[in-house]
Amino acid sequence: MLEQFHVPEDEAVRVEPDAMRQTVQDIFTALGMTEEHARQSTDVLLYADTRGIDSHGVSNMLRVYVQGIREGRINVNPEWKITHEAAAVASIDSDGAHGGVIGPEAMKIAIERARQYGIGAVTVYRGGHYGAAAYTAAMALEHDMIGISMTAGGVQVTPTFGAEALIGLNPIGVAIPARNEPPFIFDASMSSVAGNKVRLAQRIGRDILPGWVAGADGDPIMEEAPLPEDFLMLPLGGTREIGSHKGFGLGVMVEVLTSVLAGGAAGPDRRGGAAHHLLAYKIDAFTDLEQFKDDMDVYLKRIREAKTAPGHDRVFYAGLPEHEEEGERLERGIPYHPEVIEWFQGITSELGIPYRLPSS
Repeated sequence: MLEQFHVPEDEAVRVEPDAMRQTVQDIFTALGMTEEHARQSTDVLLYADTRGIDSHGVSNMLRVYVQGIREGRINVNPEWKITHEAAAVASIDSDGAHGGVIGPEAMKIAIERARQYGIGAVTVYRGGHYGAAAYTAAMALEHDMIGISMTAGGVQVTPTFGAEALIGLNPIGVAIPARNEPPFIFDASMSSVAGNKVRLAQRIGRDILPGWVAGADGDPIMEEAPLPEDFLMLPLGGTREIGSHKGFGLGVMVEVLTSVLAGGAAGPDRRGGAAHHLLAYKIDAFTDLEQFKDDMDVYLKRIREAKTAPGHDRVFYAGLPEHEEEGERLERGIPYHPEVIEWFQGITSELGIPYRLPSS
């Protein structure tokens, strides 16, 4: 992550992943989730936290989920069902399920259909926030498949030249296996920067960077500044001159392949909450699997050993920094802002569950 998103080391409270995992699972079960759903939802959050995707871990998302469950917007006992299907594809009505539950369930179906037909594609509607897109995409890796995961996120992005929010943040996750190299795992919103990362920067008192957001009038803010009270997220690229029309177009594509394809309309007209699209490609249905893995190793190694530009020591491909961060955090603990730890102290006391974390 950019420095704007890191909790300063002298402020960070390091937490053992297992302690956080059990605490989060206890919170979900105390709120009415089954043990199975609580474990699955927790795994999505801890995947993000251990790999350094702090914008989608417990710091930002758990309190949103807690509020959603309490207000009835997240159904902790969903009766989801397939409403449309044909061979390699299916569409699921999630019955308001937590996205951390239904996203992985949908990817399991996509993987199984890919096993049968070479490719599997599943859409989900009436869903909820499903965490980092990388999680569901990466589920395909252990099956020697390529995974793609996309979701229609919060409608906060203005079109290029526009001055109203009409497009979701709309991340796309892609996971591709290799043999010995860490897998390629790309996960990015089609906005200039993930919406949660803007809030992360705000939490730790950092300014936003040029081209991240626009003012309420749609004019891009092109200097470092505190986050304004009223703002619009810009598409990936920031301004037309540096490619915002590309992020704008990709954001609309995700709206169509998730919400519209599932029958739920798009943007501010979406019906029934978030929508997702999960894809799995069975590699050996397209080419020789072993050759594919060898070729990926060669290519990824070429990328990470690439000649560097002035002032830079290394080149990273998507998934490599997260792979390295995971090793460091599993050893030293996950760094959290003291405000996050204080929230956990409050919620565990309120729910009457054991407090297993360090003090803030």
